[in-house]
Amino acid sequence: MTDKEELGASLFSRSLDLMENDPLEEIFALNIGDFISEYLISEDLANKIGKDVKDKTTKLKSQLKELISIYSLDNTLCVLGFNSQDEYVVYNSIAKTLAQILDADACHIYLTDEFTHGLNFENKLLGLVGSSIDFDEDIYAKKLGYAKDDKSIVVKAFNTLEKIQIKDISNVENFTPKYELREFDVKSLAVVPMHNNAHVVGIIVIENYKEKMIKRAYMNLLETIARLFGTSMHLQKTIEETEVLINDENVFAEDLQHKRAELTALIGDLGVQQQAFVEKLAKAVDEKGQYKVAHSQKTAELSKKLCKQLGLNEKTTDLVYYAGLLQNIGKITLPESLFANKGKLSKDEWEKLQNHPNVGVNLLMNINFLSEVIPYIHYHKERWDGKGEPEGLKGCSIPFGSRIIAVADAYTAMTSERSYREAMDKESALNILKEEAGIKWDPAVVNALFDLLNK
Repeated sequence: MTDKEELGASLFSRSLDLMENDPLEEIFALNIGDFISEYLISEDLANKIGKDVKDKTTKLKSQLKELISIYSLDNTLCVLGFNSQDEYVVYNSIAKTLAQILDADACHIYLTDEFTHGLNFENKLLGLVGSSIDFDEDIYAKKLGYAKDDKSIVVKAFNTLEKIQIKDISNVENFTPKYELREFDVKSLAVVPMHNNAHVVGIIVIENYKEKMIKRAYMNLLETIARLFGTSMHLQKTIEETEVLINDENVFAEDLQHKRAELTALIGDLGVQQQAFVEKLAKAVDEKGQYKVAHSQKTAELSKKLCKQLGLNEKTTDLVYYAGLLQNIGKITLPESLFANKGKLSKDEWEKLQNHPNVGVNLLMNINFLSEVIPYIHYHKERWDGKGEPEGLKGCSIPFGSRIIAVADAYTAMTSERSYREAMDKESALNILKEEAGIKWDPAVVNALFDLLNK
């Protein structure tokens, strides 16, 4: 382990008791140090205390700088730090992706004014920063949003931090459609707050032009995405506040301690939300692919076991596990009807399916905390003989993680029941893999699978 890794690990293990048991520090944190030093203690002791406090402040600032360098914007979702209207178009892309994932007709994203620098929503509580709808004119010039006293279900969801899903909007009195967003056609909608516990940063609105309830797997994914956004944005806001404290020469150690505690708590929350996002995304992919079992989860777990069978280290095993969960991620943006088709696919449909790993890689590249799993996913459709996709890599030039996922994916697919065929038994699936080892699959990985399943 490197010195940097040791420092990062130790930062997580520290807590507010780092400088407890030091009553003098608490005295100075309460701004009564001058009184104590003037009336109760000697000048030499006062100088010593002052030096100790300064050293602790310097140490705290160093720790905070390290946290910020590790958990900067590059390691969270890139949805903050915008200062001009042009930069906010990224939210249009996010809204379009969410609409595709959920098979919805429209998606709109609203943020609070503290997260809309560079835009002016005229003191609205929530301002529209992104939409899946293509506009012929400047969407931001319309200053669409919701005021604090609006009797809207969007404002209600914002205030209560609870999701709202309505199948038939016609019976709802507090829904006022916005003409610019074509909401006069809306028949059903879902509203999900983007928040991290009590800190809410905005709202995601999903709309359909027919009565429709979003499936549970998709709704769970949407809620996780909303919380991930809320946590990431709250973290970035806290990082900005921390930078101000670091540059303050007169800051109290207590203030730095509190900010460190807040940062480490948010970092912990972010890790939880990131893992939940991966797992919920995998379940949504399986739902869209119409697997009758959790195919992605089974593939990931089998990949992890293969890693251990092959003696790989813990970090590589974890990366392969996440890649196994997400190896079919591209399917999430394809319509469900494509997977329900039991007949012959059209050329266009076939191309959409063939290209889905590339779609998935593009999605992952926009979620920076998953960047290390990209190569494993990108090349898991390669073949040992060099006749695979997308680059035609051959043999050991294919990343080892990709070769492991390929075998695990093939075995799991063959032994799982699908809407159009029965599941294959273990022996038949292993025989097919054995016959194609050295052609499609890495022989070493196939042998490891045999040994694993025949223990």
